[in-house]
Parts: sequence; C-alpha cells; structure tokens
Amino acid sequence: MKIYIKFDFNTVCRKVLEDQLEKHKIKHRILGFGEVEILEKTETVAFSAFTAELAEYGISIIENQKTVLVQKIKDTILEMIHNPELVTVKSSVYLSEKLSHSYGYLSNLFSDVTYTSIENYIIIQKIEHAKQLMVSGQLSLTEIAFKLNYSSVAHLSTQFKNVTGITPSAFQRIINKRKEIALKK
Repeated sequence: MKIYIKFDFNTVCRKVLEDQLEKHKIKHRILGFGEVEILEKTETVAFSAFTAELAEYGISIIENQKTVLVQKIKDTILEMIHNPELVTVKSSVYLSEKLSHSYGYLSNLFSDVTYTSIENYIIIQKIEHAKQLMVSGQLSLTEIAFKLNYSSVAHLSTQFKNVTGITPSAFQRIINKRKEIALKK
C-alpha cells in the first residue's frame, strides 16, 4: 500500500528542534523560524550531541553571520510564498523591511553565497509550492496561479517548464498515473 503525505516543512523542523532541545535539557526560547536563543550556558558535550542529532534530520547550526542572513532571506521568502496575505507584497520591499537591510545589499550577499539570484530562488520556491499544491489535487491550475500571484496560467506554465523541464499538465498526468498504479497494488 502506498500513501501520499502532505506536510508543512516549517512545522516539522520546529517540532524536531523543540524535541531535541528538550531531550538535551537545553533551556531555550524560539524567536522565529530558524532562530533560537539559548538561555543558559550548555556543556560542550551536550551541545555537540544536540548538533549531531539535528544533523541526522538535515538541520545544522549556522555560525557565519553572512550565512545566517542568507538563511533569513530564504526563510522570509518561504514565509512570503506560503502566506496568502504576503504573496502579493513586492518581495524586494518586504525583504528589506523585514531584514533591515537595503535590497541591493541583500541581493548581492545572496548571490555571492548561493550563486543564484533572489529572484531565481523565489521562482524555484514558487514552483515547488505549485508542485505540492498539484499533488494535493485540491486546486485547479488556474487557482494555483492565482494563489501564487502569477499574472496568468501561461506565466505559471512557462516558469514551471523552465524550472522542471515539463509542463504543469505533464506533471499532473505523471501524478495521476502514479496514483492509478498505487491504487492497483
């Protein structure tokens, strides 16, 4: 039997982080997604065990300030894409206001560290979200385009094909075929 799972990456990460912090008895306060304040000195051995267990989940602690800011940019972009109230906000304005830096600085830093532009990262994340929405099967392509603030289905389709190499309708056919095969088993 095969089942299809929908999950919220942010919620999963937060739960893993909370569980590991509590397991290692590290007094903390979660400030926001990807940001935790350690409230008291922690033994090196306990902290090493904590970071090792986080690594098993693909979670790592960032120590370089530039990398921290790039991660905040990524987190803010994901917040914008997954929040219906923010999807229509201009990303450059929102990023610079939320992170208290000029967009030019953020854009240059992001490109230097990731070797891609903020705009390209936004497109990739929007397409990933569109794929999740298509797999869930609850929205039409028109509704997905609207939800992700695309000017048209054609615009979404063009970006989808540029990122994935296939059209949204081809992607939906693949998903439907996999579901059919799973039901036959």
